Amino acid sequence: MKAEVAIGGERAQRRALRQHRLLATGMLLVMAAVFLATRLVEEPSYWVLLIRAGAEAALVGGLADWFAVTALFRHPLGLPIPHTAIVPRNKDRIGEGLGRFVERNFLAPNLVAQKVRSLEIATRLSAWLSTRQNADAAAERIVATLPYILESLEDQEIREFVRQALNQQLRAVNLAPILGKALAVLSESGQHQMLFDKALIIVRKLLLEHEQRIYELVSRRSSWWVPRSIDLRVARAIVAGVHELLDELEAPDHEARERVDRAVAEMIDKLQHSPDYAEKVQSLKDQVLANPVIQEYLSAVWDEVRRLVLADLTAPESTTREAIAGGLQSLGRALGEDRRMQNRVNRSVERFVMKAVVPWRVEIGGFIAEVVRGWDARTVSDRMELAVGRDLQYIRMNGTLVGALVGCLLFVLSDWLFR
Repeated sequence: MKAEVAIGGERAQRRALRQHRLLATGMLLVMAAVFLATRLVEEPSYWVLLIRAGAEAALVGGLADWFAVTALFRHPLGLPIPHTAIVPRNKDRIGEGLGRFVERNFLAPNLVAQKVRSLEIATRLSAWLSTRQNADAAAERIVATLPYILESLEDQEIREFVRQALNQQLRAVNLAPILGKALAVLSESGQHQMLFDKALIIVRKLLLEHEQRIYELVSRRSSWWVPRSIDLRVARAIVAGVHELLDELEAPDHEARERVDRAVAEMIDKLQHSPDYAEKVQSLKDQVLANPVIQEYLSAVWDEVRRLVLADLTAPESTTREAIAGGLQSLGRALGEDRRMQNRVNRSVERFVMKAVVPWRVEIGGFIAEVVRGWDARTVSDRMELAVGRDLQYIRMNGTLVGALVGCLLFVLSDWLFR
């Protein structure tokens, strides 16, 4: 579509250039016809002489400007006149000048920074993403690329590379402080006590489920002379004692809970500050990562996740697409309401552009010069004439008209002075 628009625009430019060139040439031919017509008059009057002087000067001005305009792009009449065909002969120098111009006037650090700030990228991005239609379009593009990424990971070499990279990253992570921080967060919110309560519930449930087994064990371990009724009473007393202990442990101020608090605090301290404990955690992590069963399990999980994601991405009502679109729209709205975050985004974009573009401005200018140097001279001349040729034809028209006016003015002045 864009290519068709570009071709249509080029055709319109060529048509406009051809029309203006014909108009300028037509004006020159009219002046030539007027000049010849006035020369054929045997006894010319003052007005005929005035018109002849204007037409003659118009011819001179129009031809001079035709020569100047034509000399920019080619040799006039195909004659190798010195200092003509300026653009084709100097295309390399033009490319170098263009590269330096872009480097110094477009990619200067202060200009780039000023332009990036004036764009207000965060404000525009938030406004664009806040519109559901735009968020859906962005999500559609993202979802369209995800299957290619996921399918590329099917290749065994790529999957092996990803696995090795992931293992290296996981091995490089110092897990102990992270676990310590996570455990500290759980401890501050009282989650460890909730786990203690869950453990009590599990123990009570197991005790009820295996009560009969406890009776059998007590009877089996009791002496032969002890009556069975006594064994049953002892077993029930044991079960009741355990239930009573569990009831006591449920109390918030029980000593066992304080011991759990101290044990958790001690573990947090060791995870965050003890090198020996950190080394043990690291060793355990490496053992887990090196376990073939773990690797196979992770691979199976990845395959299943990949299959589910691909199936969802190709579905007409993709939850992934909806989630991404909703997330992008929410991001746009949140960004639009947070001016401080907008400033951070704008500063980040500015820093990125300054680091990514400005240090390479010399290379960018050299690249422009290199590209122009590689162009065909005729192509460069044609492109430049297509871009500015229509305006240059106005120079020819103005030259013709100004020449006519100057010729008439000189005729009137000379007649008045030397009459």
